[in-house]
Amino acid sequence: MQANTPESEHRAGYVSIAGRPNVGKSTLLNALLGQKVAAVTYRPQTTRKQQLGILSLDHAQLIFIDTPGIHLSRHKLGEKMNVEAERAFEDANLVLIVVDASLPPQEEDVLLAETLARVAPGLQKLVALNKIDRVEEETLAENRAAYQEIFPGIDICDLSARTGQGLPQLLLRLIEALPVGPPYFPPDQLTDLYEREITADLIREAALLHLRDEIPHSIAVRIDEFKERGDSGAFIAATLFVERESQIGIVVGSKGRMLKRIGTHARREVEAMSGRKVHLELRVKLRKNWRNDEGVLQQFGFRR
Repeated sequence: MQANTPESEHRAGYVSIAGRPNVGKSTLLNALLGQKVAAVTYRPQTTRKQQLGILSLDHAQLIFIDTPGIHLSRHKLGEKMNVEAERAFEDANLVLIVVDASLPPQEEDVLLAETLARVAPGLQKLVALNKIDRVEEETLAENRAAYQEIFPGIDICDLSARTGQGLPQLLLRLIEALPVGPPYFPPDQLTDLYEREITADLIREAALLHLRDEIPHSIAVRIDEFKERGDSGAFIAATLFVERESQIGIVVGSKGRMLKRIGTHARREVEAMSGRKVHLELRVKLRKNWRNDEGVLQQFGFRR
């Protein structure tokens, strides 16, 4: 995606993408970059940690910080996800607040507004009213007015990350809000994550898409082995951790069919991301109540 700015004024800066779960933050990031770097599902809380998405244009570099959705937490994992989201405001030049145009403000939208007022009162902000392709004009106008009430004085941009409607206009607004300065990253770098970290997210994305409602958020993924095999591509072995004994059979499925389905879906996504063949092996292990275990959360990469 391109946008024109004066040649003498290269702009660069960090844009924190904030919003409650399932409003389309990761979909928007992938759409802006023109390539998938963030896991996307229809389920809330797909994103668990910060991730950078780097868009380098001729006269601007935008470093997007994709964050977990601000939500009412019910365990230590949820608390850490909210802290991850708040940390993203510390180094940002701008907060892009993503809301769902098809629904009026929810409790967690209000929580986000309160959080931003508390931790980032002086930071530049812009509201992205996403999913406008899913709502009639009259309802859109009502919901827009309702969001303006909880985010007073903040400009609102209408868009659809899914169809691309409104994205060029949003991009220009973001560039105009960034300071003049040189790029922070090489022009060919898309994210700060290593391939094995993105692979873990893509495996968890596949699990989120295929498993029943009570299972997906109990899953964590660890990459155990990641080896290049020359012309044969890459060999990847990963473990899916669940919280209860009964969940193992559900994830594995009858005769291993569910685990195979998850693996096939994830392998295709990893191959599309990396541009090479991948051999993926998955296994399932029990790690009781891991979402409330401080030590295990640290092993899975969550900071104190």
